[in-house]
Amino acid sequence: MELGKVTVSINKAINAQEVAVKEKHARTCILGTHHEKGAQTFWSVVNRLPLSGNAVLCWKFCHVFHKLLRDGHSNVLKDSLRYKNELSDMSRMWGHLSEGYGQLCSIYLKLLRTKMEFHTKNPRFPGNLQMSDRQLDEAGENDVNNFFQLTVEMFDYLECELNLFQTVFSSLDMSRSVSVTAAGQCRLAPLIQVILDCSHLYDYTVKLLFKLHSCLPADTLQGHRDRFLEQFRKLKDLFYRSSNLQYFKRLIQIPQLPENPPNFLRASALSEHISPVVVIPAEASSPDSEPITDLVEMDTASQSLFDSKFDDIFGSSLGNDPFNFNSQNGMNKDDKDRLIEQLYGEIAALKEELENYKAESARGMMQLRGRTSELEAELAEQQHLKQQAQDESEFLRTELEELKKQREDTEKAQRSLTEIERRAQANEQRYSKLKEKYSELVQNHADLLRKNAEVTKQVTAARQAQGDVEREKKELEDSFQRVSEQAQRKSQEQAEVLDTLKRELAASRQELQVLQGTLESSTQARAEQSTRITGLEQERDSLSRAAERHGEEVAALHAELQQMRDRLGREQESSKMELEMLQVQLRDKQESKEQALQQRVAEEQFALLQGTAQEAKRMVQDALSRLEDPAHMACTGSADCLLSRTLAASECVERLQDAHGKYVSDHTAIGSLLPCLALFAHLVSDTLLQGSATSHLAPMEPADRLLEACKQCGSEAVSYLSALQDPGKVKGADCSLLTTCLSRIGTIGQELRPRGLDVKQEELGDLVDKEMAATAAAIETAAARIEEMLSKARAGDTGVKLEVNERILGSCTGLMQAIRVLVLASKDLQREIVESGRGAASPKEFYAKNSRWTEGLISASKAVGWGATVMVDAADLVVQGKGTFEELMVCSREIAASTAQLVAASKVKADKDSANLCKLQQASRGVTQATASVVASTKAGKSQVEEKDSMDFSSMTLTQIKRQEMDSQVRVLELENQLQKERQKLGELRKKHYELAGVAEGWEDAAD
Repeated sequence: MELGKVTVSINKAINAQEVAVKEKHARTCILGTHHEKGAQTFWSVVNRLPLSGNAVLCWKFCHVFHKLLRDGHSNVLKDSLRYKNELSDMSRMWGHLSEGYGQLCSIYLKLLRTKMEFHTKNPRFPGNLQMSDRQLDEAGENDVNNFFQLTVEMFDYLECELNLFQTVFSSLDMSRSVSVTAAGQCRLAPLIQVILDCSHLYDYTVKLLFKLHSCLPADTLQGHRDRFLEQFRKLKDLFYRSSNLQYFKRLIQIPQLPENPPNFLRASALSEHISPVVVIPAEASSPDSEPITDLVEMDTASQSLFDSKFDDIFGSSLGNDPFNFNSQNGMNKDDKDRLIEQLYGEIAALKEELENYKAESARGMMQLRGRTSELEAELAEQQHLKQQAQDESEFLRTELEELKKQREDTEKAQRSLTEIERRAQANEQRYSKLKEKYSELVQNHADLLRKNAEVTKQVTAARQAQGDVEREKKELEDSFQRVSEQAQRKSQEQAEVLDTLKRELAASRQELQVLQGTLESSTQARAEQSTRITGLEQERDSLSRAAERHGEEVAALHAELQQMRDRLGREQESSKMELEMLQVQLRDKQESKEQALQQRVAEEQFALLQGTAQEAKRMVQDALSRLEDPAHMACTGSADCLLSRTLAASECVERLQDAHGKYVSDHTAIGSLLPCLALFAHLVSDTLLQGSATSHLAPMEPADRLLEACKQCGSEAVSYLSALQDPGKVKGADCSLLTTCLSRIGTIGQELRPRGLDVKQEELGDLVDKEMAATAAAIETAAARIEEMLSKARAGDTGVKLEVNERILGSCTGLMQAIRVLVLASKDLQREIVESGRGAASPKEFYAKNSRWTEGLISASKAVGWGATVMVDAADLVVQGKGTFEELMVCSREIAASTAQLVAASKVKADKDSANLCKLQQASRGVTQATASVVASTKAGKSQVEEKDSMDFSSMTLTQIKRQEMDSQVRVLELENQLQKERQKLGELRKKHYELAGVAEGWEDAAD
């Protein structure tokens, strides 16, 4: 076939006109793939088409490509795999269009990709999906796992087909006759390929599900059945709707699915399944596949055909006219037309008679086929019943034999149990003789041990007997498994018999098809079928009689099996009673042993408690000895550290007292007491050493009292630990005196804490409130002064100076407002901290308890108020022209640092999840932004003023410029020298400020 012809056909088949693809162009494309054994030409032409720009073009491309995958050469799939990603991208692109052919193209491209993936994974399936049952079994390799996966892939494939089916129908207006329009036929034409695919996929899915149900449990396949039912309903509805369209009636015969879906839980339902067959008439073609022949030409052709047939019958009439129809007989053209019409009528009558004959023959054949199917089903049912009866009979015989063997084994076990009892009686007699002969305690003890050993042997023997029974049970289960395997093999043999019958049935069907030629042959076939039916009925009667005999045998075996079960049950009950008696004796022995073991465990636990208490006592004594050690005199400590150790020790003493109470009430609760003892010894020792170190820096009188309290605390701890070691005093051990000693140490530690700012702790609370109020008042005063300065500047200044002053004072006003919000947020957070941390104490007591934090808060408040006042003074001087811009920038940065100190002091004790803390942090960011605004406005004003006062050197001579340059260099050197000196001065000032602040806030006392 010429390459150019194929290219032209591809371009004609895939065009932008909204009409169906013509059949002759598609057929040429298919023949081209077989001619070149691939699809290179097709893809070379398609790649030049604007498929992404025209939806109709893309839709017709999908239609032609679907035909090539179904009917083209087998290499079409291999040549198309390289374009799979491009099809996916095109599908996603068209999926963004919700109208017209956009969604149709997207879903069709997904279907084609799914089809390509399916045939790639399953190369045994041809493109048109036509396979026999044997080929289907070979595709799954007779493996249930492969069948399971293949069914899932077919479900996915069929789901894509149904989606395209539903999308096309939903895009059409069914209220109008869309199937007769060119646009409607353009959308409906690809559905012919979809119907062909769906019929095969549905048939294969049904057959695979019956195979899976014969191998797997029904619960495992519940998901498969649900998915099949959903697709069955959709496919049935779509087939019904398609069969009613005029377009499909002329092109394809769509099968109708059964009213109810197949019942996969009944294996015989497979014989009722009829594969749906889609019929495409040989003379049918697409309406647009061939050009419509002119009516005149058709009449001429039919007239010439009739003339040729007339000449064959009556001779030639071209020139001789032997019958002289036209002249001699006086027959004109009208008589000839009537004769033609008469002949046409006779031909039509003969055709109708022939059709009736064919229809009658077909009905007869259908009746024969139906009767044959019914007889085959009855035969299969009878054979199945026969096989079941045989299997059940064989199973009962096997079970009866196993029960007989089990009975013999049970009798052996009974005899062995009798022998054990006889030996036990002999041992008892021997034990009584030994008891009379040996009266001493040691020998009695030995006899008891010997008797215990013998009882243990009896129990072991009884357990061995029970193990034998369990092994017999397992052997029964193995026998059941073997029986089931035999039943499975017999079912396979039955399946082979059924296959043989099916092959015979297929042969009979072929014979019936041969006999369809004439009515006489069909009559003979009916006679043969009736003869065969008679034979089948006789065979059915014989099978029913055999089944009745087998039923009687099964009933007899059931009765014998029930007797054996009753006898075995009675024997098992007697063995169970004897085993229970032996278990009671063994339980008594175990209880006595458990009591002795519990007593031993209690003694070991108390020994463990004594050892732990001894180690704890040694640690406390070591700490007491170090109090008098001269090497320890150089160690120093702070009162705050002493208080933290004392608090931890007090809490540990409380936990120790609770654990001791639990141990006294229940001696098994030693697990919580031992860890508390170890921690108690560590914390008490640490408190004693820390108290001694704190006394080295304290005044004489408090130091002596603190040292005496530590020694007394250590003595009480040693006494308490000694009481825990004594079994008689462990219940009365009390640590209340130890708690009192720790309280005394804590009280002395509170007295030794440093005082800051020379203020009494009772006055700290009032001082905090006063400083915060003073800070707020200073900020209000500063804001009022800035407003007053802004009013004066607007009244007295003009031009650039007024603009600069307004910008600077406006930014200062914003900074004051931000500081006011910050101070209010700090007050709210401070109030929240006091309320949450003071407990039952008053706010003043809370401030006194946290004096270091209170002093830092007071210092930060003072710094904020002082910074606001200084900044307002600097702004006033700048507005009056007496100050510098740098002084204002330094003041703004200093007040930002003071507010940061206030924020840090406020958030030290705040909860991280507090809402007021979030407000304070937000206000701090506002102050930072306002400070940056002040600095930016100041810099802008400075640059604006400097631009106004720009120097003019146009009137100066060279000598004057040189002199001014030398003066500027001298001034630069002087300013650099002053800058270095000012930096050194700033460093010294900061160092001195740090020292003074440390003295004021008690840093040196804390360091000591």
